Amino acid sequence: MPRYFIDLHDGANLVRDHEGFDFADLAAARAQAVRMMTRLAQGLSDPRERQDYVIAVRDAQGAIRLRLRLSYDIEHG
Repeated sequence: MPRYFIDLHDGANLVRDHEGFDFADLAAARAQAVRMMTRLAQGLSDPRERQDYVIAVRDAQGAIRLRLRLSYDIEHG
């Protein structure tokens, strides 16, 4: 089973996944990354400024296979 690593960058800090996950394929890794991004979005509070998050899914060779981006910003009129 292929091993994938899911890293999180919050615009200032990078949290690298050093252990990884065994998934049947890239689609399964993508589904896990989407679940992680959804949980992250659900936990956001009222931002004082724009916040950007990126989840990168790497394969066992270190190549980035996909990225998910979430931008959180409130504009007042």
